[in-house]
Amino acid sequence: MVDKEEQTKLRDEYVRTCGGTWDESLEPLLGSVPKFFEAYTRLAAVPWKSSALEPKVKELVALAIDAATTHLYVDGIRAHIHGAMSFGASADEITETLEVASVLGVHSLTVGVPLLLELVQAHGSKIPGENEPLTADQEVLKAAFVEKRGYWTPLWEQVLKLSPAYFEAYLDFSALPWAQGYLEPKTKEFIYIAITASTTHLFEPGIRVHVANALGYGATVHELLEILEIASLVGVQTLSVALPVLESELGNS
Repeated sequence: MVDKEEQTKLRDEYVRTCGGTWDESLEPLLGSVPKFFEAYTRLAAVPWKSSALEPKVKELVALAIDAATTHLYVDGIRAHIHGAMSFGASADEITETLEVASVLGVHSLTVGVPLLLELVQAHGSKIPGENEPLTADQEVLKAAFVEKRGYWTPLWEQVLKLSPAYFEAYLDFSALPWAQGYLEPKTKEFIYIAITASTTHLFEPGIRVHVANALGYGATVHELLEILEIASLVGVQTLSVALPVLESELGNS
């Protein structure tokens, strides 16, 4: 335990080196494990020392990670909305960040469909449309996806053949943020990378697709590395969530 003066000094150092705002969820670390907090501050400061991403984008990336359906860390969501607004992010940009991050649910299909087809084939059952070309209507949907989302993978062809109704509805759903355009295309790809590379998801096919897309929009190696560095910081939330529970239990014992 450190005295209030030392806590103030450590808090000020975090604010100075990690974006300019205080994250209230870190208060338990500051009070209970100040040496660990100090070490975390040095780690969290690394992506902030880099100028590859503008500060607003750093905060939007961090927001997407904490708001992703695989994580839903409310304290982090609050902290990074505040941080993004402090760097000039509009309500529309923040909302669009959340809309982009919301597509993570589709990985139930992007992981599940290949496994489904593999097991159906092993079972000896027929896979609908397996050796058939896309129909004219399906080709129209594929072209619309490429136009609105800017890429294509063989996986989407499998989903399109099996369930064109779902594919069309998902296209409309996922393309809406792209039609609005509050965020640059490259920034949207950064958000996809962040939520797929987060330790709560680690979806390698998605990382590959969206890194390639980001490079196509002009992303640099340092920008992409910075996203991964920001994503790695969620590990500290083990303490920010658990330490208050520990303190409560000690108080009850």
